[in-house]
Amino acid sequence: MAQSFVHHRFWPKGVPHTVRIPQVGLPHFLAVNAARYPDKAAIIFNGEVLTYGQLHQRVEALAVYLASVLGVQPGDRVLLLSQNCPQFVIAYYATLRVRAAVVPVNPMSTVAEIRYTLADSGAQVALVASELLPQIAPFLNAADGESLDAVVVHAYSGAVPLPAALPLSPTGLATLHDFDAACAVDVSGAQALPQPLPQPQPDDLAVIPYTSGTTGHPKGCMHTHATVLASSMASQLWRGFTVESVFLCVAPLFHMLGMQNGMNLPMTLGATVVMMPRWNPVAAAALIERHRITVWTAPPAMVIDFFAQPQALTHDLSSLSTLSGGGAAMPEAVATMLSERFGLSYNEAYGLSETAAFLHANPIARGKRQCLGMPTQGVESRIIDPVTLAELPQGEVGELVTHGPQVMTGYWRNDEANASAFILLEGKRFFRTGDLASIDEEGYFFMRDRLKRMINASGYKVWPAEVESALYEHPAIHEACVIAIDDAKRGESVKALVVLKPSHRGQVSADDIVTWSRERMAVYKAPRVVALVDQLPKSSTGKILWRELQEAERKASVSDNPVSDNSVTESV
Repeated sequence: MAQSFVHHRFWPKGVPHTVRIPQVGLPHFLAVNAARYPDKAAIIFNGEVLTYGQLHQRVEALAVYLASVLGVQPGDRVLLLSQNCPQFVIAYYATLRVRAAVVPVNPMSTVAEIRYTLADSGAQVALVASELLPQIAPFLNAADGESLDAVVVHAYSGAVPLPAALPLSPTGLATLHDFDAACAVDVSGAQALPQPLPQPQPDDLAVIPYTSGTTGHPKGCMHTHATVLASSMASQLWRGFTVESVFLCVAPLFHMLGMQNGMNLPMTLGATVVMMPRWNPVAAAALIERHRITVWTAPPAMVIDFFAQPQALTHDLSSLSTLSGGGAAMPEAVATMLSERFGLSYNEAYGLSETAAFLHANPIARGKRQCLGMPTQGVESRIIDPVTLAELPQGEVGELVTHGPQVMTGYWRNDEANASAFILLEGKRFFRTGDLASIDEEGYFFMRDRLKRMINASGYKVWPAEVESALYEHPAIHEACVIAIDDAKRGESVKALVVLKPSHRGQVSADDIVTWSRERMAVYKAPRVVALVDQLPKSSTGKILWRELQEAERKASVSDNPVSDNSVTESV
């Protein structure tokens, strides 16, 4: 058996090796579920229930409004700026219904970041939450060609009160449209549009999520209905989800993790979504108990935070059967705690914005910890030398490249990025992930780190993720991030920024952690510098922003003396 398919010996029983992708667009499933289960809860938000019948009606109405009033055409791009809420789902599917593409934007984006996304995507219409209007205001009737044609505004409460302090001129206000009014359009009669809306096609551009990558401006990932569905269908088959599954949606919907696992996957199934606008561990525990939630997808940092809250653990969590996620390895100590105390196994998976999330996963019944799992249905992944592009033997570390039906068609309007992101191997188009990984003897993949995130200490390669996982074994450590620091003798040395658990603050010093690390890791791996910090910067999806910390260290090193060969600790 070829190395690329060794994992087939351990393939989960009952799961097909390929997935048949429906030849329809995503909104098709809302129409089907509205016909099958019109009174079933599609979304539960702040105690209110939106049924599949209601959801479908509002999507159709907003789609008619986008086409007939705002003039949105097939192929147009529509900006979507909002926290998690039912209106996000309605806006997303209504945009797809008119065969336009959604451009989801992080609600924390600055005006400058939104300016770039608007200019690059060419979006002329935006659907925006009312409290985020100030971030859009500069693009209402702008004189320099950056103007939006229209903004449809929603409020999480369901009404659309415009903030009184919003610095908009009367002319600017004329471009604003009421979301609720748009969703109240009567679509029962033929008078809504001269002709019925055309149905989305599988190869239509559906969503363009922007990913920062390692350098330069963000790049838009072009996903069609087919690539999004390939990921979604594979995930539900792999994990055995059904129409009766109840999903907790708290990962941001603008990001592929939340978009796929908290919206598209359950909407495709006809399942129920319990939605949270922002992360709150105590509230999440109460919702799991109240609504008997069965499925929760979250990054390790969110799971760690959840189970660190004494209040959260007073609730009945027995309904939770599938706890999954990715973005970082789940530390061994935390995985053990989940298994021993709660009978839960964190199903680690691997995916990127470029692959519509789901790409690799561990079999539910045969998972490995700190593991990317195996390529899922229809996916072929390999480990290659990033320079020569030659496939590497089992156990060696190289770049993970992948081929599968969920891989994006390319980066939006970026031929240069596409040229470097894709390679041909044996006539197949593979995407270069930029992640360093290796394959074990059973065909499971293990992350070693980002291609750009290797520490070279005296010629020894140190993978920060490995050191971080070891640090989580320390009973006092709540969170850790490892970065490189300049060293006059070694080239680079290892630095750990550590957040202590509240119960250990003041009891454990940076020196204690350095000593502890040297007893458990090779000397070149053990952190030579430890900084005790109150918190680590994170993205809206819960990932620790190691690049931000690394860049701050680089800038600081310009004026600081190089680290000596002696152990150095610091406390922040």
